[in-house]
Amino acid sequence: MEKVAEILAEASAEAVEPRFRALATGEVMEKAPGEVVTVADREAELIIARRLQELLPVPVVGEEAVSADPALARALTSEPAVWLVDPIDGTSNFVAGRPEFAVMAALVRDGRTVASWIWQPSTGTAYAAELGAGAWRDGHRITRERAADLPEKWHGLLKSRFLDPALHHQLHTRARAFGRLEEGLRSAGMEYPLLADGGLDFILYWRTLPWDHAPGSLLVTEAGGVSARLGGTPYRPEPPGCEDGLLVAADPALWERARDILLGVGG
Repeated sequence: MEKVAEILAEASAEAVEPRFRALATGEVMEKAPGEVVTVADREAELIIARRLQELLPVPVVGEEAVSADPALARALTSEPAVWLVDPIDGTSNFVAGRPEFAVMAALVRDGRTVASWIWQPSTGTAYAAELGAGAWRDGHRITRERAADLPEKWHGLLKSRFLDPALHHQLHTRARAFGRLEEGLRSAGMEYPLLADGGLDFILYWRTLPWDHAPGSLLVTEAGGVSARLGGTPYRPEPPGCEDGLLVAADPALWERARDILLGVGG
């Protein structure tokens, strides 16, 4: 566990942090409409992938590699073990000079995330989780406290960027039942730890790319929370495009109540 955390921090120090607020002309490219990538993303992913395979020689499903060759993501369902890598989660923040970005990795075995790591360069904080063994912040065990019983006291995020207009309107209308609702930090690597640490009570994501959600989902569930599809199925990393919608919450009771409110169940 410690070795992977070191790999992420070292790759960040080598390829990412020196370019923060110092990207040169030509070092930022558009890889899809509204989606940017930088030389830092690509260099960090290559460093991380090489070093992870030295630890365990299994396929690496990296965000930037899959962008170039989408077929690589099939390894999540065809291979017994896979590394997942997100070299800069929150690239748009990184490009804009905002500190909300993270470097993340996860190990997936037989379709389940069994270990995960999140490095936050701006805070100097390392999060890690291991299936069945717990969640940690800088080596200290973290346990998510139960949230308040009343929805009007809950603080949540509704990640609505990829919602169609009708669903966007429905969800935001129903979400008025919650005490405080925000759009988010544009970085799952900052948002999931915030929930695990008690700064948020729930998050509703729509698009769920595996490198974005496998690390944080395991962190939250190992801290005592819940990460599940809206039908109740526990989150498992899948290739892009498989299923939309993921509700992450501080505890099982809050997950059930928040899901019912957002879906309009029970009136």
